[in-house]
Amino acid sequence: MDAAVLAWLKAQLGAATPSSDLETRYARLGTARAVALEILRERLAALLEQPSTVTVTSVVGVSYTENIKAYERKIAQLESGQPPAPDDPAGSNPDTLGVLYLKARSRR
Repeated sequence: MDAAVLAWLKAQLGAATPSSDLETRYARLGTARAVALEILRERLAALLEQPSTVTVTSVVGVSYTENIKAYERKIAQLESGQPPAPDDPAGSNPDTLGVLYLKARSRR
């Protein structure tokens, strides 16, 4: 994993994510996008295991529903190919235009 991939992963997952964990997952999965998706899915699963709302009457109320929605949006965004990762294969970006050469056919 090079510095550009590590920087992209830190930008997607947060600076507190351990680099050693990212490197291990990258060696196993092979792409930065797969690493980011795996970590985000783990974080979402951990949130879904706990109650989404906790309220102590007249004291405090905590809701994690917006965090759950944010993780779901981020996962959907990464699955759609945005933002492009430094190690994405060439031509995988749907916003990229290709070049097509037209040649005149010989007349009979």
